[in-house]
Amino acid sequence: MSLIGKLLDKQFSAVKYICFALCPDRLFVIRSVSQHPVVQPDTDEFRVLDLRKKKVQATKRRRVEKGTVLPPRTNQMPVDQDWSNVWPGQRSFHPASVPLPIRQGYPKKRDVPPGKFANAELMKIPNFLHLTPPAIKKHCQALKRFCTAWPQGLNQERQERLFPVEVLTSDYCHSSPTIRDPMARIVTVKIKLKDLELDRHAKDKFLRLVGDRYNQDTDVVTIMTDRCPLRQQNYDFAMYILTALYHESWNVEPWESEKSEVDMEYYDWDTSVSRQCVTTMLGWPDKDCEPGPDDQPHVLEYRDAVSALRNEGEDDYTLYKYKQSVKKLVGLHEDQLSAVAKA
Repeated sequence: MSLIGKLLDKQFSAVKYICFALCPDRLFVIRSVSQHPVVQPDTDEFRVLDLRKKKVQATKRRRVEKGTVLPPRTNQMPVDQDWSNVWPGQRSFHPASVPLPIRQGYPKKRDVPPGKFANAELMKIPNFLHLTPPAIKKHCQALKRFCTAWPQGLNQERQERLFPVEVLTSDYCHSSPTIRDPMARIVTVKIKLKDLELDRHAKDKFLRLVGDRYNQDTDVVTIMTDRCPLRQQNYDFAMYILTALYHESWNVEPWESEKSEVDMEYYDWDTSVSRQCVTTMLGWPDKDCEPGPDDQPHVLEYRDAVSALRNEGEDDYTLYKYKQSVKKLVGLHEDQLSAVAKA
C-alpha cells in the first residue's frame, strides 16, 4: 500500500472514533466519496437487510426504425399487362394492386364515398376481379384438353327426345370450416308436358295438381326440392313427386263421371250443346255418319273460336275470331253480306 493510502485509512478511523465518542447513542454510517470521508446520520427506522443485491441497470429505449414505404404497385404497372398474372385467383381486395379509382361506403359527413385505400368496406364484400374475359378464356383453354367432343348426331331435337328429363344442381367452392354448402342440396327437375303420355282428362288433372309450377309459354313443368339434407335424397324425392303426379292424373274417381257441363272447370266442346247444334244444323244428326262435322275445316275453326271465347274471356281478338268462324260456318262471304245489307 502506498503512503497516501495509509494516511487516508488512519484519517478515516480517527473520524469514526470521534463520532462514537461524541454521540454514543446514535449510529453513524460513514461513506467515503472519492478521497474525503462523509459522515451521514441514519434515521430511526431499521435498516433493511438485503442479502441479494440487485443490479439496477438503466433501460435503454429502443429506437424504432421506420422502413421506407414503397410506392403502390399501380404506379409501376404497364398499360398492356396481363391482368391474370396480377390477380390470378380469388382473394381479398388490395388497393395497391388494382389500378382503378374504386370507391365504396356511405359517407356521413362527406359527399364523396371513401377511396380504395384504408377502406374496410371493400374488404368485406367478395370481388370478381379474377373473372375477367381474358382470364376465363385462358382457363377454358387449359380445361379443353380434359373435355370430350359433343356427339355429331345429337342435335337439339334429338336430345330433347332421348333425354326429356333435365336435372339442375349447383356446386360451390369456397373457404369455410365445412366443405358442404347448404345450397348444394337443392335439386331442380324440368320436363316438358308434351313428353308425358297424357290424354285430355289426365292432362287437365296434371296441370291442376302442379299449379304454378307449369309454364304455359315454354310448356315446361319445374319441380324444385330442398327439404332433405343431401342432394341424392332431394333428387329421389323430386322423381317420386313426378311419378306420383303422373299416376294420380290417370286415376278417374267415381264422381268425375257424374260431372255435367255446369260442373266443368273449363269449356269442353265435345260435351257442349253448341256441338249438338252444329251437328244438327249441318245435317249430320248421326255421330257415326261419315264424314262427321268435326272433320270439316270451318267446324274446327268454329270449335277453337268458341272454346277460346268461353275459356279466355271476351276481347277484341276472340270476338273477331268468333265472328269470322260463324260466317264461314253458315257460308256467308263479304260480297253476300254487302248484298244482304243493301237489300
